[in-house]
Amino acid sequence: MFLDKLMSPKTAVNQNLDIVMSNYQTNKPGDDNNRTSDHRNREEFEETPTWAAVVTVLGYAILSALGWLRDFLRHIVVFTRSKQISYECFYTRNLYTRIRDVFNQPIASVAGAKVHVMERVSDDYNWTFKFSGKKIPSINLGSYNYLGFAENQGPCSEQAIKSIETYAVTTCSTRHELGHQRYVKELESLMAEYLNVEDCIAFGMGFATNALNIPTLAGKGDLILSDKLNHVSLILGARLSGATIRTFNHNDMKDLEAHLRKAIISGQPRTCRPWKKILIIVEGVYSMEGSLCKLPEIIELKKKYKAYLYVDEAHSIGAIGSRGRGVVDYWKVDPNDIEIHMGTFTKSFGSAGGYIAGKKNIIDYIRVSSHSACYSSSMSAPIVQQIISALSIIMGRDGTNDGQKRIQQLACNVRYFRRQLVDMGFIVYGNNNSPVVPVMLFMPAKIAAVNREMLKRDCAVVTVGFPATLLTESRVRFCISAGHTKEMLDHALKAMDEVGHLVSLRYSKKNPHHRWVELDHADYDKEYTS
Repeated sequence: MFLDKLMSPKTAVNQNLDIVMSNYQTNKPGDDNNRTSDHRNREEFEETPTWAAVVTVLGYAILSALGWLRDFLRHIVVFTRSKQISYECFYTRNLYTRIRDVFNQPIASVAGAKVHVMERVSDDYNWTFKFSGKKIPSINLGSYNYLGFAENQGPCSEQAIKSIETYAVTTCSTRHELGHQRYVKELESLMAEYLNVEDCIAFGMGFATNALNIPTLAGKGDLILSDKLNHVSLILGARLSGATIRTFNHNDMKDLEAHLRKAIISGQPRTCRPWKKILIIVEGVYSMEGSLCKLPEIIELKKKYKAYLYVDEAHSIGAIGSRGRGVVDYWKVDPNDIEIHMGTFTKSFGSAGGYIAGKKNIIDYIRVSSHSACYSSSMSAPIVQQIISALSIIMGRDGTNDGQKRIQQLACNVRYFRRQLVDMGFIVYGNNNSPVVPVMLFMPAKIAAVNREMLKRDCAVVTVGFPATLLTESRVRFCISAGHTKEMLDHALKAMDEVGHLVSLRYSKKNPHHRWVELDHADYDKEYTS
């Protein structure tokens, strides 16, 4: 492919087995036997207690058995359509519907630090819902509002409104026709400067940024090495590309290196021809695990085996690093060591869309070759202006240090909230610096129980279970924001303490179990803000 030449002039070396074997070292980077790495990148993944796993599987078995019995009795009097006999339909009818009220809950306000949840009632066991008219004011712990830019007041909102007066809402055209507007080019230039790369291209949808651009970067005869826990948009993009896909264990550098070596030694299936290109795809912060990719080690392997690297920073851009520039900033690596920087504007920037950044020749190739760039509508003016305004604040171009304060406040909130949950005896997954904080529930009944009880205590949370997670790894996922105050976090911690005691969530064997004790402001400032 022409893209091979754009990415590197040394593509032929990519398949040079002699060089790879001569450079091979016995001391492989990364020791993944230790689930907890160094202090700076400390990550905890405490194993599921055996008894909890057994009870969880037993619970699903009982629910499934009751479901089969209900279907059998229902079939006696009601004809079952052939399209409704799949396991997906069975799971929806008999398991998902039981707790459907805790998913997709509508809100009646901006999804900021606080949110108004619209109460729903059901007269037919969650098959349909009616609004009761009540709005529950709650602390929002479920939205990806990392830097607190989800606001309908302030400079960002004011400038977005002004942009409508100047440019209207949208051009109703693609970038290749009438949609190439000044404000979009300004956004791309500003984002490239922020990331310290040569060029950037923006898209109107974050999901499509992955799904429709990976096929532009890889194709038949290429190999994609994808982390097992990559987002579905990355998985879809890899499948649409037509490239061969192989997955490696999550953040396991030994497994990744084994795949790289095998790919170069064995080549393509059947023909054994060398792969045209090997593309490694990882995420900066994994949205279900709260873990960070081991970027320095991945870059080391990428260079060693002459592969290419695609980093999805959807959850890390703005939320990680001293300047909010994602895992590249966090690990202090050279941005030029990564061929494709991808991210979204929906999380930290309070807007919509996504971007791909890197060397200018690669971005130029994407501009003329990507279906998303050629056929999708140009981004709306207020959407773009919201991003530009937020980005200007983060970079300090507004003449204040508000952006840096938001980044520091987020880091402080994350450390405080995580530490308190761990000290209470909950099993908390992820990196100490990740704004995504998963607390393990394990059992299916607790998915609904925790969500409902937290909402009773004015805390809006997201609970997740199978098939979004493994069968035995249901969890409640907190998303921390710079907009959260200590009082909000204390309220949430107190609620979690009560709910954890009520439904027995203190599974940890490593940490002592004790009830939550509020930390006064002096101790809080001394330990978490210094």
